Amino acid sequence: MSRPVTLLCLALLGAAFYIYALASGNVLLGLAVKPIPVLALIYWLSTAEPTPYRRWIIIGLGFSLLGDILLAVPGDLFVFGLAAFLCAHLAYLRGYLGENRQLAPAALLGSAIVGALLLGLLISSGLGELLIPVTVYALAISAMLWRALACGGLAALGAVSFVLSDSLIGIDRFVSPFGAAQYLIIIAYWLGQWAIAASAYTRQSAKALTQSAAGQEKTG
Repeated sequence: MSRPVTLLCLALLGAAFYIYALASGNVLLGLAVKPIPVLALIYWLSTAEPTPYRRWIIIGLGFSLLGDILLAVPGDLFVFGLAAFLCAHLAYLRGYLGENRQLAPAALLGSAIVGALLLGLLISSGLGELLIPVTVYALAISAMLWRALACGGLAALGAVSFVLSDSLIGIDRFVSPFGAAQYLIIIAYWLGQWAIAASAYTRQSAKALTQSAAGQEKTG
């Protein structure tokens, strides 16, 4: 069995056990298995060709792993988890900026609208002392979404899924809790992280093809 397949099986196994832990209310099991999917992604991505983009994505995954643990630990560590994921989004933002610095006005407008609507909804529901942290976080994730959409491909897909996950967290925590929230949040989160990690491979392959085509034109 190849390494990617082994890691995929490990990630899916960890995800299945975490879903079971949520359904059964087993906090200790959830804490033990929740990091497995992101750990598998980090290990998988470590085998890719070293590039600045890959490095920033791995850093983002590392902060996400920390956030996973902080939010799974018994007790209200929401602010600390928020800080960890803020750092993750900033790392992804830095990676995307290294790939594309064009203005991308349509992506900017769309990201600004999404961020403003979500933040407005949360503020109207009352954030209290979390107003400033949540506002900073909303600005960071909107900027990350903007640059991911500018890059396109799996980077954009991953960012959209990640934003969906974070939006569901905000709605469930501050607006109106709903029963399926935990499951929808974690599934959207894992899909987003997978797509973001996979974008390091796809962008690497695209660059290799471009360089190969350029080399053939020079020799042709």
